[in-house]
Order: sequence, then C-alpha cells, then structure tokens
Amino acid sequence: MKLGLITIGCEELTDKIDAYLCEWRGGETYKIATNCPRFSTGEAKGIVKQSVRGYDIYILVDVLNYGITYNMYGTPTHMSPDDHFSDLKRVIAAMGGKAGRITVVMPMLYESRQHKRNSRESLDCALALQELVAMGVDNIITFDAHDPRVQNAIPLSGFENAQPYYQMIKALLNKVPDLQIDHAHSMVISPDEGAMPRSIYYSATLGLDLGMFYKRRDYTIVINGRNPIIEHTYLGGDVNGKDIIIAEDMISSGDSILDVGQQLKNRGARRIFVFATFGFFVDGLEKLDKGHEDGLFEYIFTTNLIYRSPLLDRRAWYVPVDMSKYISLMIDNLHRDISIGPLLNPFDKIKQVLPTQQ
Repeated sequence: MKLGLITIGCEELTDKIDAYLCEWRGGETYKIATNCPRFSTGEAKGIVKQSVRGYDIYILVDVLNYGITYNMYGTPTHMSPDDHFSDLKRVIAAMGGKAGRITVVMPMLYESRQHKRNSRESLDCALALQELVAMGVDNIITFDAHDPRVQNAIPLSGFENAQPYYQMIKALLNKVPDLQIDHAHSMVISPDEGAMPRSIYYSATLGLDLGMFYKRRDYTIVINGRNPIIEHTYLGGDVNGKDIIIAEDMISSGDSILDVGQQLKNRGARRIFVFATFGFFVDGLEKLDKGHEDGLFEYIFTTNLIYRSPLLDRRAWYVPVDMSKYISLMIDNLHRDISIGPLLNPFDKIKQVLPTQQ
C-alpha cells in the first residue's frame, strides 16, 4: 500500500514527520492535501484533493489547536476540540471508504479527561473512539492517555498509548549536564496519585527513590469543570538537598505545579524539573514566570505534540521536547507491518544515555 499523511490542526509536526519519512524512504512528500472550508454560519465540509484508493493513511490531528480561527457570522472564532474532531470525521467521510487502512494519530486523546462516569454524566471519550472505529478507523495512536483503560471501549481495534519517557530524559540531560542521577542527589516525585504509574517508570528506570503528593479536593463544588484542590499532602522520603523530577501528563493552569514546588522547596529541595507531556497553560504564563523567579522550579519540559503559544519560546524556563522523529519511526514501522513494541518501551535506549550517570 502507498503511504499517505493527512494533517488536521498540526501542520508543523506533520511537516517534520514528512521530512523524516522522505529522508528515510526517498520520496518527495507523503502529505495528502485536504481542506475543511466553512460557510459563514460555521457549517463545514471535508475535501480530500486526491485519490486515496488503497492507501495506508495516517491522519494526525491536534484537537487542542486553538491557534486556528474561522469566521462565523462575521466573528473570528477559535477552533475548539469539538471542531477539530468534527473535521477529522469529515475527512474520513470524504475518503468514502476507499483507503486501504486508516490510522489516527491523536496525541491528546479527544475528551480523554472525561473518561469515567460519576452519577449522570456522558462518557465522551469512549463514544468518540467507538464512532471512529465505526467509520473505518483501524488503529488509534495517542500519547499519555489520561486513563488508558478507555481503550476497553474498542477492544477489537488497535489502540496504542505511547509515552515520551526517552525524549524527556534526553532533553533533561542535554539541558542540565551537571545533573547527578543517583539516590544521594536526585529523586522522582509524583504530583498526585494519578501520576504514579508514570513516576514509577521514571523511578525504576533511573534507579531513584520515589515520593508522591496526595491531592485533597473539595468535592462539594466545581470550578472550571473540576473540583478545586484544598491541599497537597506529601508522602515519601527526605528531599532535602536533592534535585527533583516531577512527572505530569499535563499542565492546565499550573497551580498544582506551583503548590507542589513550594512544598518541596519548604522541605529543602534543591532544583525542581517538571516533565509534562502536554502544556495547556490555560491561565497564561505570568504566574509561572513568577514561580520561576521565586525558585519554585528550574525548567518545564513539554512536547510539541499539541499547539504551543509562541510566547513560550521567550521563556527561559521552557524547554520544548520534539516528538516528530519518534512518531515517524512508529509510522514507518506500522506501514512496513513491523512491531512497534520496542518503540513503546524505551528502557534500553534510556540506559544508553545514562552511562556516566549511574
């Protein structure tokens, strides 16, 4: 089958992936032109501008790219996650079932924060996955899913939940060459109970002690769609004088990171480095600027898997982590029907970048 790349809201990342594939395979480009033009009412349609009959199609979609706008009733309107997901379905529908295989690469899984039902609530993520499979999608690749058990909604279809473990560690070592990764000098901290599996992997792979914070929430009220945090309670060993790695799946407002950073500093932590697969920064960057000035953290590492505000590049505390080569390798293997198992567990690669750290 011929290989084809389609992008919905993540042109920069797709261009990098296309460049890698062209370098490895010798092609000119694997991108397939599509468009989702909109009427003045906000309605839209999907257009695929060339034949995809028999193609192995990989659709890369960033449902959180709010940097794209369209005019509705003469008013510029930012694209929402619902808009991007609808455009994804429009493009799949426009192919008319002619593609040989369809894989959706959706780094931030649509509605993944609504992954379970409490009382009378919708199960948006599960419904979205089932809808994609019903439309003919064969495989779904996502990153650091809020709860990977959501794949139980589509048990007979391909679902891969990748992690940026290797890329984060490599970026940290490049940025902080004097970091000593051993029991005496470093530690991994989970910012909450939900991040424990991720933190356990970092702890076990790097051979470091592990601590965690427990979030106490006020479940009687909801603010901005979530129950507010009352306090973070620390559980773990002594952090005094140690460099700390905090591993998160996402940073929304940044309040949790600042609170955890303050508590760790109060306990004598030396430097604090934050890994976050997705950086939303929904309340802006000013409070994080202040937190960095106050010494609550040294650097925040986030991937380029979703849209990032151009203002981030001006921050001394921000370190981007490029995931384009990793996704390119997965697409190349899948197209050749080669297992991506070794790519999903980079334990050996991590050890290779730590020869002098142990």
